[in-house]
Amino acid sequence: MSVNKVILVGRLGKDPELKYTPSGRAVATFSLATDRRWTGQDGQKNRVTTWHNIVSWGKQAEIMKEYLRKGQQVYLEGRIDNRSYDDKEGNKKYISEVVVENFSFIGSREGGSGDDIPAGGPAPDMPENDSGGDDDLPF
Repeated sequence: MSVNKVILVGRLGKDPELKYTPSGRAVATFSLATDRRWTGQDGQKNRVTTWHNIVSWGKQAEIMKEYLRKGQQVYLEGRIDNRSYDDKEGNKKYISEVVVENFSFIGSREGGSGDDIPAGGPAPDMPENDSGGDDDLPF
């Protein structure tokens, strides 16, 4: 048995960027910051921020683009995916991403009640061993 499950609660580092694959499938990408805070033995307060690359597909991606903004807090569930690509100079690059399977808004956009924000819900079913259509990525 194996498990690839990630749960993150953090703040967006930028507004989601929405693109469409040549086949018309929506894909949203953004960065998410999570913090770890602790007080050392010397009484010094410490904080480390970890940045995560986030990818969402389909209708869920469109909802995230519409309702999420830089600095907003969000709860995400998903899986870690590793892929490679060639940069503009032809060098092979490797990236780890969290592919969103479910998410929830924490708080609301622009201080509102949050009543106008739909639930994130699960990602649409994807075929087994489908990493989100990496061959179809527009970037």
